[in-house]
Amino acid sequence: MATYALLTQLTPATVKSPSTLRALEKEVSARVRRECPTVKWVASFAVLGPVDYLDLFEAPDAETAARVVMILRSFGHAETETWTLIPWDRFEKLIPE
Repeated sequence: MATYALLTQLTPATVKSPSTLRALEKEVSARVRRECPTVKWVASFAVLGPVDYLDLFEAPDAETAARVVMILRSFGHAETETWTLIPWDRFEKLIPE
């Protein structure tokens, strides 16, 4: 499975009512689990920087990863950026000798 980093920036309207973040997180997580059962969530971090959250997840293919992102964005609370990650040991094998 491929690993993806999902960076999330909350909209100003979402930040105005931070008490709803926990319920929103549960709703998004439940929908991802239901609609993308092959996805494995690796880690989630709150970020003190230009984005609010960094999530790492594994998906069997780019289409499934895109589905995760579409689910998240369908809630209308955030903008996202997604990166494909290659573990260093696999990347190192791609470097020509």
